[in-house]
Amino acid sequence: MLETSDIVEPVYPAATVVLVRDGDAGLEALLVQRNKTVQHMGGMWVFPGGKVDEADYPDDRDDYRAAVNAAIRETQEEAGVNVTAEQLVYLSHWTTPEGAKRRFATWFFLTILEDGQEVVVDGGEIARHRWVSPETAIFESAHDDHPLRLMPPTYVSLADIADCHSCAQARERMGGREAVMYAPRMVGVDDGICFLYEGDAGYDSVAVDAEGGRHRLYMINNRLDYIRHP
Repeated sequence: MLETSDIVEPVYPAATVVLVRDGDAGLEALLVQRNKTVQHMGGMWVFPGGKVDEADYPDDRDDYRAAVNAAIRETQEEAGVNVTAEQLVYLSHWTTPEGAKRRFATWFFLTILEDGQEVVVDGGEIARHRWVSPETAIFESAHDDHPLRLMPPTYVSLADIADCHSCAQARERMGGREAVMYAPRMVGVDDGICFLYEGDAGYDSVAVDAEGGRHRLYMINNRLDYIRHP
């Protein structure tokens, strides 16, 4: 008889697109809000994306190419925007921590919208959309009177480009580095959770109070605080 600890949680491959454009006041990112009636992440503001489908796999079953195909398909399905593989810059890879109800291994891609396509959401799974500067999104997510609910991967991805003044600057920065691998380790703290990322002094020992560098995110009372420094 299998014990609960013997059950292996499935990890589903997925892809997400951080779609950006140059707005009147600088770089803007596209966020879409999942319908509040949707069971998974209902009401959250996310980037366009979703699970990799079987049809996304090429003949050689290459996982990365399948993620690229899923990113292209999901951007069209959720935002009505057509992008190409050549436009995608591999930004990061996120694996949902153990213990979560649903786990994903998600490729994040940065993509620049340069041709003025209009965003069109389906009004079903995706309720609405918004172009917003990363700084504004981060600010609003932290204030009760500006409700913008973000998940940690969305928050961290926005923080990555928050100080970029243009799409060209974001592409140069992200295209000039290797994609960052995130395999968070969760630790309970007062009123919330701390997610430890590789590079944090407490990552290997899963200890919040370990002395040394910091690469972590706190989720306390539904507010996020991302910390990264040597």
